[in-house]
Amino acid sequence: MRPPCGGVWRLEANARPAREVLSVGADPTLEEAHVAHRNKVVIVGGGFAGLYCAQGLRRSPVDVTLIDRRNFHLFQPLLYQVATGALSAANIAAPLRGVLGRQRNAVVLLGEVSDIDPAARAVVLADGDRVPFDTLVVAAGATHHYFGHDADWEPIAPGLKTVEDATEIRRKLLSAFERAERAPPEARKRLLTFVVVGGGPTGVEMAGSVRELARHTLRRDFRFFDPADARVVVVESQPRVLAGFHEDLSRKAAAALDRLGIEVINDSRVTAVAPDHVVVTAKPDGSTRRIDTETVIWAAGVKASPLLSRLAARLGVEADSSGHLSVAADCTVSGHPWLFVIGDCATFRGEDGKPLPGVAPVAMQQGRYVADAIDRRARALPPPGAFRYRDKGSMATVSRSQAVVDLGWVRFGGKPAWLTWLFVHILYLARFENRVLVLVQWAWNYVSRNRAARLITGELTSVSTDARHDARRTDRTCQTADGALPAENADGEAQAGATSGRPGATG
Repeated sequence: MRPPCGGVWRLEANARPAREVLSVGADPTLEEAHVAHRNKVVIVGGGFAGLYCAQGLRRSPVDVTLIDRRNFHLFQPLLYQVATGALSAANIAAPLRGVLGRQRNAVVLLGEVSDIDPAARAVVLADGDRVPFDTLVVAAGATHHYFGHDADWEPIAPGLKTVEDATEIRRKLLSAFERAERAPPEARKRLLTFVVVGGGPTGVEMAGSVRELARHTLRRDFRFFDPADARVVVVESQPRVLAGFHEDLSRKAAAALDRLGIEVINDSRVTAVAPDHVVVTAKPDGSTRRIDTETVIWAAGVKASPLLSRLAARLGVEADSSGHLSVAADCTVSGHPWLFVIGDCATFRGEDGKPLPGVAPVAMQQGRYVADAIDRRARALPPPGAFRYRDKGSMATVSRSQAVVDLGWVRFGGKPAWLTWLFVHILYLARFENRVLVLVQWAWNYVSRNRAARLITGELTSVSTDARHDARRTDRTCQTADGALPAENADGEAQAGATSGRPGATG
């Protein structure tokens, strides 16, 4: 088999020849799209890292197959605005086929990758189909990290990684206000208490948005209580919120949260999560406090996709405690030059020896770098140098006209920072259509303080449940509405409340 452009393939000595066609069925269009003499690149994941890698290969002499279990690319930094009704999911999502539709060497497959067979050089899908590859790029993203309490806490305290997460949080938030309209006073107080676990950018942005929703958007919507009475609490395990930012910016963010009326509990961990309360433990002295609430939002950390653990076992390498794989300076797994792991799946140590943060700019730059490396390999050119992350800065918004920006050479907050945040996030949306829609929606929200996407989907808990719950509390049975005892952490060792692994969401 002759390589393209008279070059040679740079594969392992024991690499098998590329198969003639993809083994994903008998669809002739797929067979025609992939010819045998071209390097087959499979990318797992259509997030920032995977999409930027695929786009970076648009002029390369390779065939690209991008596999994702969703048919769209999601702009996660704005997902909290979907959760609070400011934007709809369509505003921040773009169909992958639409984004890559004009890239002739790219194929998009909808499917969930359940395993990877390194010996056969094939990706195994959940339905049993196998997709062969010569080069594999794993950019499967991350999921929520509940520090050993996934089964108990995840159903009660949803995180914010997917559209489904955002709509579930929106359902819980808006349902709490609806139920409060008919609830007795004690139940109303519990319903109008919202706890955000984690004081990183995701937690701070979420808390500020919830407070604005209660204070402004809903201020005239209810007759029997004032939504502005809602209590928003942020629990952070570090001594200050936005611990990944410069201390001066952290203070500015804390002051903005205080002006909004948001309660911040620093240097503390959540050690128990139950349907009607959380327990917060102070790190210095171990003292505990109970916060009655039915709405807990998780922004306290992430772990790599479970696919990485299976891949690590297949390769005989170790993943870290969060499921990430350590990669070499060229983003490959040591000893496996055909395998690139990037984005939230990888542990890549920068020049200072510290792991790079799990933020969108890192994923974007790694995606571009790996695309260049694969292109050079396909053209038999010298490989690029080691990957170097160029930190262009970090930013986080707190509320309307309040944000903080750290560009390295300058730091500022307030409205100029907020306008900078708006510009950067619009710039990095996947399509022009998304940018226009978000810009128009933001402009209207700014003028009217309205959030048009305040839709409750899914099941709404009845108010009668609240009444029965209060009756049982009066009888001191300490049971939840379904009759089960509240979940409790006996050892109290969970690291909940840790700063999100997203110290800057610049897009």
